[in-house]
Amino acid sequence: MNLTISRQAIDDAIRHAQELAPIESCGYMSGTTQLIRRYIPMTNIDQSSDHFTFDPKEQFQAMKAARADGETLLVVVHSHPVTPPRLSAEDIRLFNDSAMNYLVVSLRNPTPEYTMFRLNKFGAGTLELTTVALTLHD
Repeated sequence: MNLTISRQAIDDAIRHAQELAPIESCGYMSGTTQLIRRYIPMTNIDQSSDHFTFDPKEQFQAMKAARADGETLLVVVHSHPVTPPRLSAEDIRLFNDSAMNYLVVSLRNPTPEYTMFRLNKFGAGTLELTTVALTLHD
């Protein structure tokens, strides 16, 4: 799978992660099937360095804002302040939306890293984890 994503959306997600470190940042990315256009920062109500929970009111506002612009929420974003850009066991355990992609921003090195994943759930708790190739768009 390959997705096209605006460089601005990636830059905004990285900046949000850097601003909140050592707390995990979280947010959504919205767009169309052709282009993931923007990052929507959210509040991590857990204020934790190793876990995030969206504010439900903000989730609803993000969905409304995306729809008003003819977009869909396509990506759940969160940061790992000190670990690699991979889904943790807890991330996978909390997975609940197979229509969503998952972007993890890592700040463990001086240059931030990021990886996007797609999770597919099959019966009896079987999961398939796929890395999503990203094409950056200016």
